[in-house]
Amino acid sequence: MTPSYAGKTVVLTGASVGIGRALALLLAPQKPRLVLAARDEAKLQEVAEECRARGADVLVARTDVSVQDECRTLVERAVARYDRLDALVLNAGMSMWSRFDQVADLSVFEQLMRVNYLGCVWLTHFALPELKRSRGQIVAVASLAGLTGVPTRSGYAASKHALIGFCDSLRIELAEEGVDVTVVAPDFVVSEIHRRSLGPDGQPLGRSPMQEAKIMSTEECARMIESAMAGRKRLVIGSLRGRLGRWVRLVAPTVIDGVARRAVARGK
Repeated sequence: MTPSYAGKTVVLTGASVGIGRALALLLAPQKPRLVLAARDEAKLQEVAEECRARGADVLVARTDVSVQDECRTLVERAVARYDRLDALVLNAGMSMWSRFDQVADLSVFEQLMRVNYLGCVWLTHFALPELKRSRGQIVAVASLAGLTGVPTRSGYAASKHALIGFCDSLRIELAEEGVDVTVVAPDFVVSEIHRRSLGPDGQPLGRSPMQEAKIMSTEECARMIESAMAGRKRLVIGSLRGRLGRWVRLVAPTVIDGVARRAVARGK
């Protein structure tokens, strides 16, 4: 069988490290046209070389998704290079790690919304005409925190709830346009996002507060996302506790509150 993304143009944000890097390397042997976007161009170039060695045609596009004009430029560069756009993978993200009553710098919440939500909205807006033309797909890497509240992550959870609500609404609007919308909601994943999480002072933690040996690897998460993409699925939840919790929350919400509290306390 022909690989799902052979010869197709895939824009992937947050591609320099973590989940984005792992997904780029996983897709590369299918020989797609990858447009890799992130803020760190040096790391993007490293990922691009690895992807080219595996068979992909790659365009590196340094992009800060929190800036609307840079989102427009990313899409324009992708279309100028490849004359089409088949998949938009909204993976760039940032997190926080602080109780709300300990936050001293409220700009944390604006930063989270600009990266995790508004950047996705802007990219989708600029990419949508091309995605309609190709009958392509939008893939949003959200989080279990977008489906339920998580202590110390109030701003992050809010931004991911917004992203999922946006995608669910968009999916209905595009039902007859041939553009599929997939949401992937991983559980905790070993990723740079934890080390870069913003603390109560608005500065990155610089270390991961997670017990990384006990949580999903970036490679495992990338495989889950690729499977969801290839199947053009509606929603994929990345853990058994997440899948069960979605239903338990309807009848016993305080149970899920306790699960979330304990998961964060244990760092897993």
